[in-house]
Amino acid sequence: MFIASCPLRVSLFGGSTDNPAFIEKYGYGAVISFASNLRTHIILTRDSTFGYNQYEHQYIINYSKRESVDSIEKIENELVRYTLQHFDLPPLSVYMTSDIYSQGSGLASSSSYLISLIKAICLWKDIKMTQTEICELAYQLELKFNPHCGYQDPYGCGVGGFKKIEFTREGTKYQFLNTDFFKEYDMHLIFTGITRNSKNILSSVSENIDKALPLLPLVDEAQQHLAEGDYISFINLFNKSWELKKETSPLVAENKNVIEIDESLLNNDTVLAHKLCGAGNGGFFLTISQKDKLDTSYNSIKIDINEEGVVGHELP
Repeated sequence: MFIASCPLRVSLFGGSTDNPAFIEKYGYGAVISFASNLRTHIILTRDSTFGYNQYEHQYIINYSKRESVDSIEKIENELVRYTLQHFDLPPLSVYMTSDIYSQGSGLASSSSYLISLIKAICLWKDIKMTQTEICELAYQLELKFNPHCGYQDPYGCGVGGFKKIEFTREGTKYQFLNTDFFKEYDMHLIFTGITRNSKNILSSVSENIDKALPLLPLVDEAQQHLAEGDYISFINLFNKSWELKKETSPLVAENKNVIEIDESLLNNDTVLAHKLCGAGNGGFFLTISQKDKLDTSYNSIKIDINEEGVVGHELP
């Protein structure tokens, strides 16, 4: 039995500048994000002789539903199907779960699950891959079922820590950032109660990619505020970034419940800044508040940085 887990990423600045259409047009994009302490988990196993895998030649895939099929091509879960096809695996069982409701979360759960699955397979087949190599493969696989997937999703999940990630046509590089901000402020996730498929939103952003251009200089500005310890300016810039993000597409915040929560958080004195995670229009809001000061009627979960990135191990 092989177990692997990968953080869910939380993006703070630069979202949409990692869109493939943006990189293709402008040649450069950048984000500031962190790998969170919330993770996806994969268990990979294969029965010994008389069981579903070896005796009945069935692939068993367990997530929010259970699949039992006799070929990889029949697996409905796209990220599992493409990953098992890539490694040409025999019948086996895959179990998927996460620390938080992950479907349509805005936390790059698809990328995180892909990375967890690749890591588990590497352990099983004794394949040596670095975290960055796993992220690169995960991105190529995700493009097969989500052509608008941003570059930041796998790289933000698979490599731990608080970082600036830069994207060019030639590749990706990291710069790890000082984490003192997290010692003075809390970050919470607030669930909107809405799940959505991000493909339509990402497609809309891609069609109007010029609208994302004002988000790019905010990345360097935010990095400068962090370096100087000017956290008030960092927080104010965070709010500005959310307003600019909403201008990239009318689909980012069109849902009635999203609009209601957005306005409520804006008028909450204990919420210093907030934004929707990911593509928008559902999933989770991220809030910034003073330490232990958040006061809201919405259910929230406090989050922090994970420094490990993707990890895995074998159980006898």
